[in-house]
Amino acid sequence: MRAIGIILAGGNNRRMKELSQKRAVCAMPIAGSYRGIDFALSNMSNSRIQKVAVLTQYNARSLNEHLSSSKWWDFGRKQGGLFVCTPETTAESNAWYRGTADAIAQNLYFLKNSHEPYVVIASGDGVYKMDFNKLLEYHIGKKADITVVCKDMPAEVDSGRFGVIKMNEESRIEEFEEKPIVAKSNVVSCGIYVVRRRALIEMIEKGMEEDRFDFVKDILIRYKDMKRIFGYKMKEYWSNIATVQDYYNTNMDFLKPEIRNYFFQQYPDIYSKVDDLPPAKYNVGAQVKNSLISSGCIVNGTVEGSVIFKKTYIGNNCYIKNSIILNDVYIGDNTHIENCIVESRDTIRANSYHKGEDGIKIVIEHNDRYVM
Repeated sequence: MRAIGIILAGGNNRRMKELSQKRAVCAMPIAGSYRGIDFALSNMSNSRIQKVAVLTQYNARSLNEHLSSSKWWDFGRKQGGLFVCTPETTAESNAWYRGTADAIAQNLYFLKNSHEPYVVIASGDGVYKMDFNKLLEYHIGKKADITVVCKDMPAEVDSGRFGVIKMNEESRIEEFEEKPIVAKSNVVSCGIYVVRRRALIEMIEKGMEEDRFDFVKDILIRYKDMKRIFGYKMKEYWSNIATVQDYYNTNMDFLKPEIRNYFFQQYPDIYSKVDDLPPAKYNVGAQVKNSLISSGCIVNGTVEGSVIFKKTYIGNNCYIKNSIILNDVYIGDNTHIENCIVESRDTIRANSYHKGEDGIKIVIEHNDRYVM
């Protein structure tokens, strides 16, 4: 493909509450065996984008470990490759990324040392499938300077949480508001863009001269009337992990057969770093209904409508309902967990009771691993 990729994965999202205190949002576990960033990486790999930079910053340790090898996503290692770019102190700058445009500016060498004419920029916290070749064909056909992937949201969704777009009959963007108080449209930006490489370098350099650091506000919105910016509507599944409720809903979507079939059975595939773990074990008395149980789990109790991540132990007479149990959790006997997200590496004492009454409850136990 005639494009390189940039994945923006450095932001901090306080709306994820305790879940983002020890990991980047892009590293949040999804659907039992994946991380949020796997979807953007897989889409780029499946689109034959061989050279991809991931810009990381906030709580990046686990994300950087996940990205330690490009082989899981089959990026070119002789021509191209996977580049993990973190902020660094240089003679010119000692600042962390001050925004998405600044993150690209501090890694401008990646753009200048490439030869592909186009750049695909994607957020690392979206769950979706997309063929970027079709997006690039649309971009070229429209003779666009920038193309923004967008989606019609249902009426019950608060579109004001996203960048809201209004387009004319030709799909050219006429209005672009970032997280407005009152949304004038239900068409939202998916955080995916395609732009010509040389034009991107020029706009980024000009923005840095004027201390403009945000890609949406200082490039998309600022150049809206000067550049030919078009919208490309996505019709398939797309979810953005921006809040605890978003995260919960996205994982619960994978309990729907049509969503599982779309991501796990239909080509192209979604790839992730593979752990060598045994298959899940169901002991005598275990009951599982409409749930995802990952590798390395041992189940003794009842699990219903839940997503259980890797290496989780569920004790005798436990009842887990409508919950998400993250990696490496030990749940003691006779425990009831409902409408909860249990943080990874927790040890839940026997005879515990956790239930989310007014929304999703995040369960974090600060104790040492023990068996009782």
